[in-house]
Amino acid sequence: ADPEYKQGVMDCYAWVVNYLKESGLAVSEIETGGFPSALGVYNKAGASKPTLLLYGHYDVQPVDPLEQWTSPPFEPAIRDGKVFARGAQDNKGQIFYVMAALRYILKTTGSLPINIKVLVEGEEEVGSPGLERVLEKYKEELAADFVMVVDVGIRDMKSPAVTVGTRGLVAMQVNLKGSNSDLHSGSFGGTAYNPNRALVEVLASLRDKDGRVAVEGFYDDVVELTPAERQEISSAFDKINFQEEFGIEPTGNEKGYSLAESTWVRPTMEINGMSGGYSGPGFKTVIPAESLAKISCRLVPNHDPAKIVAAIEAHVKKNCPSGVEAKFQVRQGSGAAVRARSDSKVVVSARKAYEDVTGIPCGVTLEGATIPISNTLAKAAGAEIALMG
Repeated sequence: ADPEYKQGVMDCYAWVVNYLKESGLAVSEIETGGFPSALGVYNKAGASKPTLLLYGHYDVQPVDPLEQWTSPPFEPAIRDGKVFARGAQDNKGQIFYVMAALRYILKTTGSLPINIKVLVEGEEEVGSPGLERVLEKYKEELAADFVMVVDVGIRDMKSPAVTVGTRGLVAMQVNLKGSNSDLHSGSFGGTAYNPNRALVEVLASLRDKDGRVAVEGFYDDVVELTPAERQEISSAFDKINFQEEFGIEPTGNEKGYSLAESTWVRPTMEINGMSGGYSGPGFKTVIPAESLAKISCRLVPNHDPAKIVAAIEAHVKKNCPSGVEAKFQVRQGSGAAVRARSDSKVVVSARKAYEDVTGIPCGVTLEGATIPISNTLAKAAGAEIALMG
């Protein structure tokens, strides 16, 4: 996200390419117009064997605020049996163990029983805009029977589970503009409609007292889980651990739904940031010319990102007071929700592998976050999808 770190990201790409090459894979670059993706291929199992495409990403979120790190973010430290570093959880940790496992198997046995493709991209944290643009061009190179997105996790080591769904994502910025410049609140207070006031009122109208999104049409296409799906999907939520780890009670859920459902299978709308006027030291008594909010929605199967944006835009403009103009900007990298079949061959195989390693029955679960490229990647590859980590 931060262009200041462009060289560091490219250095990471070069490291990934080198590691895959040294492991014995044929490596090529997928040019995206932004940060490139690396594609490592092993196809010596033969045309009669299935092909598994493994996906991950080498880019990470910015490290700010740096002063809150106990150890340097790009120097992994082990504390209490856990690795602390930027990307340890998302996604350098997961994709590296895949790369390391492939290297080990190839170095010790000399072959793999199926064909493998490893796709490691560099723009997932900004919505994969470059890779999505070129998927059609590279569909032959990416063709596979199965896609495994290695960018999620499990609750704990006693609860192995394969992820069969993620929520989708759409994000937007709302700008509320009043005057053509900041105004003196003494001279114009009581006359000009303050955009900050308008922003607070508009944002407050987005939800009702029960936590439901109050935008007309927001729930039109939402399909409830069937009793069979509720029974199959692991839905435990450790409330005590949540409170201890994050210092907050989980009170933001939609009334009538469990905490797990609210996290995984219900659509949401969150206000990610707000600004307007002066918020530095001391006071600057102005009525700001403009205020803004950044809003994101997590989507569920059947949700159309474009339809949701249109509904929110209509709601904001309807509730925006006279004298204030509302403008919208949609962030690149929207993605639809993913829902895989729990009885597909790739899910069944992954569950068996977990059980072989842990000795514990492996379930299926859902993930509330979003990996925007998942659906379009599976479609381009012509493959069934599952997620693990």
